[in-house]
Amino acid sequence: MNPIEIIGAVIFALALLHTFSAKFFEVLAHRHASHAGLLHLLGEVEVVFGFWAFVLILLMALVSGGDAAVAYAESRQYTEPLFVFVVMVVAASRPVLEIVAKILAGLARVTPVPDAIALIWFGLAVVPLLGALITEPAAMTLAALMLAPKIFRQDMPEWLKYGALGVLFVNVSIGGTLTSYAAPPVLMVASAWQWDSNFMASTFGWKAALAVVFNASVITLLLRRHITAEPGKTKQDERLPVPLTVSLIHLAFLAGVVMLAHHPVFFLGLFLFFMGYTQAYERYQNPLILKEGLLVGFFLAGLVVLGGMQQWWLQPIVSSLSPFVLFFAALGLTAITDNAALTYLGSLIVGLSEQAKYLLVAGAVAGGGLTVIANAPNPAGVALLRRGFNDESIGALGLLLGALPPTGVAALAFLVM
Repeated sequence: MNPIEIIGAVIFALALLHTFSAKFFEVLAHRHASHAGLLHLLGEVEVVFGFWAFVLILLMALVSGGDAAVAYAESRQYTEPLFVFVVMVVAASRPVLEIVAKILAGLARVTPVPDAIALIWFGLAVVPLLGALITEPAAMTLAALMLAPKIFRQDMPEWLKYGALGVLFVNVSIGGTLTSYAAPPVLMVASAWQWDSNFMASTFGWKAALAVVFNASVITLLLRRHITAEPGKTKQDERLPVPLTVSLIHLAFLAGVVMLAHHPVFFLGLFLFFMGYTQAYERYQNPLILKEGLLVGFFLAGLVVLGGMQQWWLQPIVSSLSPFVLFFAALGLTAITDNAALTYLGSLIVGLSEQAKYLLVAGAVAGGGLTVIANAPNPAGVALLRRGFNDESIGALGLLLGALPPTGVAALAFLVM
């Protein structure tokens, strides 16, 4: 190991500590109005890793020189942060949201339960499984915006909100395993290990689907007493209805972004075209969530920069463990490092058995809801839902406790079935 690797590990540990204490800064912001701006900034979970990534690059420049720092920053792969930003903005556009809401509302009317309860179950089960087609970040965005007014509101008990958030994060993490391209930790190994979508559906997907349905059903039962009927029409509902053609064009943009997910030059170009289209038909639009999307992209880019310096201590751990120990190690390590980074390190190990490969990925996706950094779509959920929590901030401990039960269900599904 060299001094830069040690500095990188220390900065990563500080970033983790900052992430887990973000809610504390939000509490301080409400108590000390004179410094509220700075404290709110420090309490923004989405800012944390980007901020500490800048600190790392500055220290790297001081220790190794500016050229080395620039070379390292430019050597990182930023496709995922860019993709998550773009897919969040497109998926959250009004025409996409409304057509998805109409389809789910139609399905809710034919269920034997009240529409409001059925829609919550759809948001926690069906949309996360849909992520296997439209990618997990898009599924997280749709589910979060659907569920925000129904669950994540001030009059809902805080423990139930954390329970629902944990279920959403875990279900999105495991729901993408029905295909080989939708879940970031699967994508990292699919090519190296020749795992196609048929393999994923038959090996991981059906188990994940059972766990998703179980998790969503349990939390919906707990929520049912606090769920009210859908509110009446608001002024927003009185705007011009979105024509079907406009919704279909937005869905085509979303499909194009998903298909081009590994080619940032093309999906960014398509996104610019999308921006122009929304301006041309502004009367059918809501304000795009550009700020939220950029913050999430900033968070993930910071994680890419900081995560690149952790291979020296992570890879020996991953490569030295027996298969079943590897499963639980992946489950735990995912909570403190992105699960895609963990499986990527696994893909570099030569001679890993098929059982070890399965258990590594199973542990990584099962633990994807434990913290905000465990899975790439989680920061998107935090950005869109945190205003519904006390102090408009999501506590790391609350999320961990809320995610533990559905994580246990997912782990059992992958280990026992």
